[in-house]
Amino acid sequence: MYNFVSVSAVMATVSLTSGFAPSTKQAQHAGIHTTALNVASLNGWQPDESKFAFGLPGSLDPSPEFDPFGFADRADLTQMKSYREAETTHGRVAMLAVIGFLVTEAPFEFHPLFDIGSKDIGPAIRHLDEVRNAAPFFFELLAVVIGAAELKRALTGWESPDTNTGRVLKEDYFPGDIGFDPLGLKPDDPEEFMIMSTKELQHGRLAMLAVAGFVAQELVDGKEILVHAGLAPDDFDPASLPVQF
Repeated sequence: MYNFVSVSAVMATVSLTSGFAPSTKQAQHAGIHTTALNVASLNGWQPDESKFAFGLPGSLDPSPEFDPFGFADRADLTQMKSYREAETTHGRVAMLAVIGFLVTEAPFEFHPLFDIGSKDIGPAIRHLDEVRNAAPFFFELLAVVIGAAELKRALTGWESPDTNTGRVLKEDYFPGDIGFDPLGLKPDDPEEFMIMSTKELQHGRLAMLAVAGFVAQELVDGKEILVHAGLAPDDFDPASLPVQF
């Protein structure tokens, strides 16, 4: 699982670079206008210049409107939607990455995509070495799957490159709402949707911090996360890896 997640994180980071690109003058001076159709497609959200981040969800106690570097204050609506699209997507990848770290390392060592057997392949940051050794074709297949997912996301929410709207995202697209909801968890009520969206953002933010800490810690000493927590035995032999530390 982590193998898929870690590469997904890299691909998502590359694909979302444009989400942080400076706004054009046309976008900076674009007015805010919503129609009944827009409001419905935006899950009840109506951009409001008087509110933090134009009224997008994500602000809550005990630190409401937390923006120490002033990104939201300086952003226009177009840029703010791009920021939120990037944050939401990176948060989702990070949440998958955290799960991938925990279930593929000791003591669980669950690897659903590969027949590792009883082999201990150590910290998650080195699992890609084993993947390339066990299934060399996996990365090519993964690139196709990620490309298809990114194409679907682009067609759903992003403006066509040949348009001259000055926007990155479509006017009637709510950042992060690509229509993927196989379990039917998305609320129909706009207020409930905003609450759930805020929860997702908060979990994603925590996951981004967590996975950064996981990677940094494992790079320091090569030990698994739950080994550090005292919940798994420290019995991994780095000499068993196809690529050595």
